Amino acid sequence: MSVVIVGTLDTKAEEIGFARDVIAAQGVDVHVVDVGVMGEPGFDPDTAAGEVAEAAGTTLESLREEGERGEAMEAMGEGAAAIAQRLHEEGTLKGVLGLGGSGNTSIATTAMRALPVGVPKLMVSTMASGDTEPYVGAKDVTMMYSVADIEGLNRLSRRVIANAALAMVGMVTNDADVDVDERPTVALTMFGVTTPCVQTAREWLEERGYETIVFHATGTGGRAMEALIRQGVVDGVLDVTTTEWADELVGGVLAAGEDRLDAAAETGVPQVVSVGALDMVNFGPRDSVPEEFEGRQFHIHNPQVTLMRTTPEENAQLGEIVAGKLNDATGPTALALPLGGVSMLDTEGEDFHDPDADAALFDALRDNLDDDVELIEYDGNINDDAFAERIAATLDEYMREAGVGPSE
Repeated sequence: MSVVIVGTLDTKAEEIGFARDVIAAQGVDVHVVDVGVMGEPGFDPDTAAGEVAEAAGTTLESLREEGERGEAMEAMGEGAAAIAQRLHEEGTLKGVLGLGGSGNTSIATTAMRALPVGVPKLMVSTMASGDTEPYVGAKDVTMMYSVADIEGLNRLSRRVIANAALAMVGMVTNDADVDVDERPTVALTMFGVTTPCVQTAREWLEERGYETIVFHATGTGGRAMEALIRQGVVDGVLDVTTTEWADELVGGVLAAGEDRLDAAAETGVPQVVSVGALDMVNFGPRDSVPEEFEGRQFHIHNPQVTLMRTTPEENAQLGEIVAGKLNDATGPTALALPLGGVSMLDTEGEDFHDPDADAALFDALRDNLDDDVELIEYDGNINDDAFAERIAATLDEYMREAGVGPSE
């Protein structure tokens, strides 16, 4: 089993060689994957850049001839991902280390994101103190800021790179003896304004023999859940909080992409879906809200988060979208509507209480939902215990009927 180092040996051979030597000195095998394009490697890698390019369906020569840096980086990222997946499947990859600037950060983290959650992934990068979402995505990639540029070895870079190398050694050589829970697993989605519902449902399910994984519906949370459903990690879905679709439609900052709600539908995983927090679109600080939304109803959640109330027109569109997604489901599916409000803020006396907007959402869902999707309607708020227990019980019934519930 090896630590795989992904790096550009035409520009960072000295630094990568140093990391390799630190790891090897601890008695851990190292496999270096060269993803440099334009120059010759500073030392012989275990996987050459040409092999990486071929794994992406191209050649190193063609990438050099084209001279397009962006396209070359994308191709080498795809190739490195394919190499990493192969080494992991063969059982020879135990962790991945990368170091570099924006180019190699993009390439190495592409390889890291191709690996399952739980495989150690550490990227030493000049980009780690900024917006890391493009590099981390929905995977457990650890970013370590290099402080200085990774250009030559000095008293600072040696210490930072050595720390990273030793951290990787620690991750791959120490077994935390984490118990694998064999109970059926339910994924739930939560926002602050739907927390009471999710907590009640989670406790109800765990008391009946389920393991639960709660995802924060912040865009990356929804994407992470969708990916794990496709990987077969999840046996059932209690999708309480579909708010990410409001951001996707209106232009908020917590969108999860147009394939949100697709994974369970396509794989046939039993699911109960609700409309939690579809009353709001998320932005950053109040002064970051685009001018086009001036005059709308806002709620300052905290200095860094501004919420905007969705309109009847937006809710009608959201109803059509969610209904269409659920209509495509190949497994048992229910839609649960809390007619007394879809969040903490959507109750009488609170900022987002808007019966007309809620009615537009509910009517659009009813009008567009196919008959083979079970429709559950509840007169109270989404955070009522009775609602939470009802949707949890419905999912429990679906999962037992599908043969993926707890053993009796």
